[in-house]
Amino acid sequence: MKILGIAAGRKNGNSEILMKEALLAAEELGAETSWFNLHDAKIIPCTGCEVCTMRVAMKHESPDCVHKGKDDMDRIMAELSEADGLVVSVPSFCMQPQGIWRIFTDRWLPYEWALQKAAGLVEKAPDRVAGLITCGGSTQNWMTMTLASLNVSMFMQSIKVVDMMMATGVARPGHVVLKDNYIEQAKKLGQNVTNSCTIDYDKVEYLGEDQGWCPVCHHNLMKKGAPHWDGLTFKYECAMCGAGGDFRADESGDVKFVLADNGLEHCRLFTEGRENHGAEIGMIQKTFFENIGEAKAKMPRYENYKPRKIL
Repeated sequence: MKILGIAAGRKNGNSEILMKEALLAAEELGAETSWFNLHDAKIIPCTGCEVCTMRVAMKHESPDCVHKGKDDMDRIMAELSEADGLVVSVPSFCMQPQGIWRIFTDRWLPYEWALQKAAGLVEKAPDRVAGLITCGGSTQNWMTMTLASLNVSMFMQSIKVVDMMMATGVARPGHVVLKDNYIEQAKKLGQNVTNSCTIDYDKVEYLGEDQGWCPVCHHNLMKKGAPHWDGLTFKYECAMCGAGGDFRADESGDVKFVLADNGLEHCRLFTEGRENHGAEIGMIQKTFFENIGEAKAKMPRYENYKPRKIL
């Protein structure tokens, strides 16, 4: 089996150290390991041109990116598609993943398996699992959205997350080697990723520590529900995966999040939920083209506005 490590932090820093500890554990279980640091990659940022989605929706063509062949994305995504498991290790910068990770994953849309399926290029996504690692100098309070953001990237590639860890209070490069508990947790994460690659994919379950209320993605980001494009509304939703339900207190007064009977209908962790979203975007794009004349008539106000540019 192949386990691929992806680091997005300082070279020989805490992110790389925790990733390498996980990869060492994977090797001990017989896995073939490889890795790279995003700081060594050439990746052109996504411009939001939507050419990839429009090629599928309007022309039924392959969703190739306009930057295809101009950077390292094809090579990286080929390695990612062939891996059985991933270990992703990204530092937390002010509550969110370091920006280079977002530059990388914003380019994932042309490689998204639901889009590839819509184009008729694949029947299903490859069976892959992942372990997610983040670290930062402060407490959890300053890292709250990082693991959830990493998880968003994983469901875009139809990858099941089987473990997550957050190393807090590691403020300097190499600081984490003084934290035996985090080194041991990274080792266990590597073992969980590797062992999950050896079982029937339908039986793969989350093996790490719960990070919060959601029983589906195990994160702690909840929001009041709002109507979806098809009218479906839940009282509360997980802001990460979209699972819907309500909060209930048990006899001891502890509160937990309980899924509604149809609470997974818009859940983004499943291909069906993302295909549902694809239908929504297609419908919205259609309304634009139906009114393109009006849009063109209104554009000159902004195209012809020429305030001083600084770049």
